[in-house]
Amino acid sequence: MKTLRILSGGAAHGLVERIRPAFEAGTGHSIDGIFSAVGAMRDRLLAGEPADVMILSRALIDELAKSGHVVASSVIDIAKVATAIAVRRGDPLPDMSTAQGLRAALSQADAIHFPDPAQATAGIHFAGVIRKLGLWGQVAGRLQLAPNGATAMRALAASTASRPIGCTQETEILTTPGVVLVAPLPPGCELVTTYTAAVTSRAAAPAEAAALVAALRSVTESDR
Repeated sequence: MKTLRILSGGAAHGLVERIRPAFEAGTGHSIDGIFSAVGAMRDRLLAGEPADVMILSRALIDELAKSGHVVASSVIDIAKVATAIAVRRGDPLPDMSTAQGLRAALSQADAIHFPDPAQATAGIHFAGVIRKLGLWGQVAGRLQLAPNGATAMRALAASTASRPIGCTQETEILTTPGVVLVAPLPPGCELVTTYTAAVTSRAAAPAEAAALVAALRSVTESDR
């Protein structure tokens, strides 16, 4: 079986897994996907790593289309994903209805898990939220950083802290055993990211890559 290679933000991992069986059976191509922080995935493509499909934030895909690294005519928005708060399964659910509730929960947490604040969409945003709430100095020693949201959530699930909390994109929370989605970040702190797929300009299997992008779009439209 031939291989179709994807470099993707972690938020799209669950979506790719949903279409994998039908896609592989229908095209004869297995999906080889790497899912991590969107900035890291962009950097890997720019460094020359082979890929047929990119799934990143709309802003990063637009950059890659402008530079010619992805085919502009293939660009398709596939999902909107909220950045959200998670806790370990079985722990009390904090109030996330207001920024004040978020601030209180972070102040009381003894471990705060989230993805790369330099490369991950959720990590960059959440680091800004912590600073906006005036908590960075107070909680700096409790921050538990991970290369991507899925790794952050697995660390939260395995945490032995008394009151751990985590933040990443909701799709990564929902696909991680041992953690529970509390709620999206509250008004004034929220972030909803448009995830976008595109065929790379150097795709080894451009027809199958285009079919995968179309399948991703189709499955998200059927959910509406």
